[in-house]
Amino acid sequence: MHITLRQVEVFTEVLKCGSTTQASQVMALSQSAISAALSDLEGQLGVQLFDRVGKRLVLNEYGRLLYPRALGLLEQATEIEQLFREENGAIRLYASSTIGNYILPAMIARYRRDFPRLPFELSVGNSQDVITAVADFRVDLGLIEGPCHMSELVSEAWLDDELVVFAAPDAAILQQAVTLETLAGAPWILRERGSGTREIVDYLLLSHLPQFQLAMELGNSEAIKHAVRHGMGISCLSRRVIAEQLTMGTLVEVNIPLPALSRTLYCIHHRQKHISKALARFLSYRIE
Repeated sequence: MHITLRQVEVFTEVLKCGSTTQASQVMALSQSAISAALSDLEGQLGVQLFDRVGKRLVLNEYGRLLYPRALGLLEQATEIEQLFREENGAIRLYASSTIGNYILPAMIARYRRDFPRLPFELSVGNSQDVITAVADFRVDLGLIEGPCHMSELVSEAWLDDELVVFAAPDAAILQQAVTLETLAGAPWILRERGSGTREIVDYLLLSHLPQFQLAMELGNSEAIKHAVRHGMGISCLSRRVIAEQLTMGTLVEVNIPLPALSRTLYCIHHRQKHISKALARFLSYRIE
């Protein structure tokens, strides 16, 4: 069976108008095209939907059975057209932990105020998790804390971010001049290997130290903040991650004898992935 939406639409319009002549005027089709579509539909179903009374078409029991289902089918087709005409499809993002936990929430909140009913999915992991998910087409876009070198993925600069070294207010390192040697001698609490933050800290900061003392590696920034606050060592994270604690004074920025630690956050997608208007619209929201 190969019933078409056009045949169903012709059936409902003939029913509303009462004749193929008037239906042809409404649908801007020839009367012969209307009659042929209606005849094809009846042939597919194996029944007559109208009784022919002179020049009039009178709906019979088969037509009455079909009519509500035909209306429902056309309404669903209209919803599908509207869905993609306005680019209102679901958005699936995967973000590294700093971005997903500390940058995106405010951005998503503003987006949801404008589009409260649109499906939105966000997963959070480390940068390597994000890259793998994008490469496997499990998500539409990825947001990571460093460049991606996988050839099948497109990597575009998305946002600038500043990293800061921080300690507890009474940390020993703050009681003396901060030098590369004192930084090397302090116990460091760092993100796990594979995270974008760890990669950039290794490159921009730790590579300048004669050596460094690794106290522990932790899998999320909240654990690191608490460990530092309790005097277990010093660390380096995005300023956005510790902004609240710096304002409250529970953590203190350590001024280091190196240039400002800045990095670029990246948006990645598969080269074969179509960037819909819905995705582009979301990315256009500015970070406050």
